[in-house]
Amino acid sequence: MAKKPQTSSRIADNKKAAYNYFFEERYEAGMVLEGWEVKALREGKVQLTDGYVVVRDGELYLIGCQINPLKTASTHVNPDSVRTKKLLLHKEEIKRLIIKVEQKGYTLVPLNLHWKDGRVKCEIALAKGKAEHDKRDTIKDREGKREVERAMKNRSR
Repeated sequence: MAKKPQTSSRIADNKKAAYNYFFEERYEAGMVLEGWEVKALREGKVQLTDGYVVVRDGELYLIGCQINPLKTASTHVNPDSVRTKKLLLHKEEIKRLIIKVEQKGYTLVPLNLHWKDGRVKCEIALAKGKAEHDKRDTIKDREGKREVERAMKNRSR
């Protein structure tokens, strides 16, 4: 009997997204995957950093998400590691996202891939790009938090 993955375990995160964008809304979308891709995801062979979501013909697609095939992949399968993957959402959600993306400055960004009830889900966000000074503020905040944590750690010793 096959072992089911945990109910909600992370596969991959897009850490660059929080640095480059402000998130307005988050959505959880299903993914259309091939068998070899699911096996590779179980092994953690995925890179989401360069991924982005586009709208084509009223449907959402994930582009740039790289899933590297396992060395033990079947010989009759021709794996394409950067294949475009279709995202599954309700029609109303897709329509709402299309309207928002057509507004100036909004884009759809993949945040993470995770397991949910034995299926792979992609969390996407409606995001607005950060300006350079906002990115500097993010770095300052992060460094400030590190300094506070170091001070607290040294004080507790």
